[in-house]
Amino acid sequence: MTSAEFLDLSIYASAVMVLLSLAIGFIRLARGPSLADRVVALDMMTVTLIAVCGLTAVATGVFALLDVALVLALVGFLATVALARFAERRDARAKEATDD
Repeated sequence: MTSAEFLDLSIYASAVMVLLSLAIGFIRLARGPSLADRVVALDMMTVTLIAVCGLTAVATGVFALLDVALVLALVGFLATVALARFAERRDARAKEATDD
């Protein structure tokens, strides 16, 4: 087995695992019983899409996709922080409503 064949096999195996991870994240996003489950699933799907960009960059040799992955990571981080802040405020409002 040459190194090019091994790289191709590794990319295919990684792509299968990443797509499986994306499917599992989508199921949790759709069926999650709480907002926290959905936020974690969305964050996991963002990381998975970053992995897809990295795998595509390695497979095709178009390393500009790594810039896309970096921007996606930054946007995903900001979205996670915003959703966590929203959930915290929602819980605080619910607690105030029960206290009154």
